[in-house]
Amino acid sequence: MFIQQLYTGCLSEAAYYIESDGEAAIIDPLRDIDVYLQLANDRKARIKYIFETHFHADFVSGHIDLSQATGAPIVYGPGTVTKFPVHVAKDGEEFVLGQLRIKVLHTPGHTLESSCYLLKDATGNNHCVFTGDTLFVGDVGRPDLAQKGEELSMNELAGMMYDSIQRQLLPLGDEVIIYPAHGAGSSCGKNLGKETFSTIGEQKKYNYALQAESKAAFIKVVTDGIPAPPQYFPVNARINKEGYDQLDQVLTKGLTALSVEAFKKEKEANCIILDTRHADQFTQGFVPGSIFIGLEGRFAEWAGSLLSFSTPIILVTESGKEKETIIRLARVGLDKINGYLEGGFDQWQQSGEPIDMIIDVEADELMMDIPHDPNLVVMDVRRETEFADGHLKDAINLPLNEMTDPGTMANIEETQNLYVHCAGGYRSVIASSMLKRQGIHNLRNIVGGWGKIKEQERAEIVKEKSVLN
Repeated sequence: MFIQQLYTGCLSEAAYYIESDGEAAIIDPLRDIDVYLQLANDRKARIKYIFETHFHADFVSGHIDLSQATGAPIVYGPGTVTKFPVHVAKDGEEFVLGQLRIKVLHTPGHTLESSCYLLKDATGNNHCVFTGDTLFVGDVGRPDLAQKGEELSMNELAGMMYDSIQRQLLPLGDEVIIYPAHGAGSSCGKNLGKETFSTIGEQKKYNYALQAESKAAFIKVVTDGIPAPPQYFPVNARINKEGYDQLDQVLTKGLTALSVEAFKKEKEANCIILDTRHADQFTQGFVPGSIFIGLEGRFAEWAGSLLSFSTPIILVTESGKEKETIIRLARVGLDKINGYLEGGFDQWQQSGEPIDMIIDVEADELMMDIPHDPNLVVMDVRRETEFADGHLKDAINLPLNEMTDPGTMANIEETQNLYVHCAGGYRSVIASSMLKRQGIHNLRNIVGGWGKIKEQERAEIVKEKSVLN
């Protein structure tokens, strides 16, 4: 028996490779499938099954491309309806993999078709369970992702999840390992733990949701304070259900090298200019109108949350990062990529084209400017809960994820001097680029963000107790 967790940090996503006697199964693959094919090839194994725990909302799965490449069937849980061929498993159905057996446990709650996969070893004992988005380390899946036409409330789905966990997972045995689909940072739960696997017994002890003494208590604790899902979640769920273009086709078009003149024509056709260089490089100079989302952060998640899925994208990247950028965009369904700027920003600048930049200032400079500038406005783009836990007095909170709505910027006045910050400096550069794209140029980016601001002796920090409670 061989099990390997394949974890993708920027999406907090875990796929799994299972193998026995030369037969392999993949659970919840990402859209870029080469890693699974290579692993099977290296181990001289044949991919026999592709298991999906549910219709993922936070990424586009590689199930279709992987099935076409290997001939392996795609397996979903009970009630699944798709526009491509799949094996819809019954609750309790078992699949033979070498000396192992994989049993389907239907666990509706996160979604209606959500299912976990119990792996039994060669002796028939329960070894581990792949829990998808039903049970995480320290959390459970969010119950507010009912798909169009299902008309189920968040409370109804949470109640289903309680029943699923109580009936299907907790009786498996305390020693059974759980392998979830996500880890810390994922928006598929409220507060996932940093570990990427655990046991049933550990979760009984430490998972807040499993401490609930009744179904009603479970529903309340799981639904209280759940943030709105990112806007791209329903888009990705639909793509996973209906199908998508092959990644090779997306790469072929996206890897079109555009001269400066060709890039300008695409720009004039209202394409989104996406600059994925490091934040430090971007602030020093960029193509006017560009949106910054750097590869060094939670790139795909922010791209899916902030960019239009219907508008073509042209890229400015570091040399050699073009393919990585396209693949990571495709993971969240952004695959209308019309090419990249050949030679990057350096070529744009050397061609004498106009450039824009963002002024970076240190936190101590902000502290010196606050008493002397009546038009100074501190714009904090962290999440509401981060802001509530401590922020500068009189700062305004405009969370980055809300900046796709032009109305959120309508109250910014031309006379205001904006000092923009987040927690560490990544999100604030994204926000600054979006503000500039809207014609708001009188701004500065605080290097190091809140982490540096709160260290300043003169920083007057307040909390929003009403939000925290």
